[in-house]
Amino acid sequence: MNTPANAMHASPPEPQVNPSTVIPAPELLYWSVRREFWEYRSIYVAPLAVAGVYLFAFLISLITLPNRMRDMLGLDPMKQHELIEQPYSFAALLIMGITFLVGILYSLDALQGERRDRSILFWKSLPVSDLTTVLAKASIPIVVLPLLSFAVTVATQILMLLLSSTVLVASGLDASILWKQLQLGHMSTMLLYHLMIGHVLWYAPIYGYFLMVSAWARRAPILWASLPLIAINIIEKVAFNSSYFGAMLRYRFFGPERLDLTPTGGFATDPMTQLPPGELLSRPGLWIGLVLATVFLAAAVRLRRARGPI
Repeated sequence: MNTPANAMHASPPEPQVNPSTVIPAPELLYWSVRREFWEYRSIYVAPLAVAGVYLFAFLISLITLPNRMRDMLGLDPMKQHELIEQPYSFAALLIMGITFLVGILYSLDALQGERRDRSILFWKSLPVSDLTTVLAKASIPIVVLPLLSFAVTVATQILMLLLSSTVLVASGLDASILWKQLQLGHMSTMLLYHLMIGHVLWYAPIYGYFLMVSAWARRAPILWASLPLIAINIIEKVAFNSSYFGAMLRYRFFGPERLDLTPTGGFATDPMTQLPPGELLSRPGLWIGLVLATVFLAAAVRLRRARGPI
């Protein structure tokens, strides 16, 4: 017969989990990505703000557009194409640059920030594994930001073209030259290819490394991410009078070689843009980088599992 004292010491019954209520892994990943948007509004605010500032400056420049177009009519088509395309290419470069910077800063703070503000205690109480959390955070710079950069850039360029056409028509000029020379469809295709190749595949180990450092560092993750790279460069230069490690970093950040895309109707950005898919897939640097990205992310998962609040 159980006494009240025995009842007090008896362990409470474990809750019964209904298998039908288990949330599928893809849905957990989806809501984990949504959580990142909720916590880090700079993911979409920064590129939208840069696009807005650029559009404002472009709107002011439209005051002189009719005169510039009259001067361009006497130039050869190739020169016209270069001058007309220049502000659109610069808009793409600017938005891609800010999203790349946001991706680096986000990666450095993503796992260290939740330990710093102790929200990791709340998130770990949810039925979401460390693997799902790290994959959700890795998907932001590797997948979400490139796609967001593409969407914001294309929308910005379309607005620029519509505004320019309106100003030219209002000034009594033919706006068809803009539509013929720009080829926005081709530019958008080149932009998407560049983002998928460069910012998704080629930069994956960079983001993976920063996420691993973010999971390990107690404070100042940007210093812990930078100092080892600088130290290795200095030691190699002093001890062996070589700079292979620095060359490897340049190779990862800037690609195998510098290519000029202007003559092909694309936009001059970083060297990865014009590499054919077959040539890219045959490069060992791509596969080595993807293996390193996997190793870094696996280390980030283990570190998040082991590390507690700061």
